[in-house]
Amino acid sequence: MEAFDGLLHHALVLAALLCLPVLGVATLIGMLVAVAQAATQVQEQTLSLLPKLVAVGACVALLGGFGMRACEALLLEAIGQMHALIAG
Repeated sequence: MEAFDGLLHHALVLAALLCLPVLGVATLIGMLVAVAQAATQVQEQTLSLLPKLVAVGACVALLGGFGMRACEALLLEAIGQMHALIAG
């Protein structure tokens, strides 16, 4: 059971590590666009979506290699602990 708990903890930390930068970028860009829309009183929906889409895409493109290597390490760890997971 300790092997499963450790693997689950590692997976949850990895998920948070991969999601938080993307969510942070989307939040920051969303706030900047909202302030700009409030200042100019232009309330076009595409003006709020497009910058977030571009920023999130760039963030995923920049961090994608790191994320794939981290997921690979988690998979290899899970395969290495397979016997402990099955035996309980």
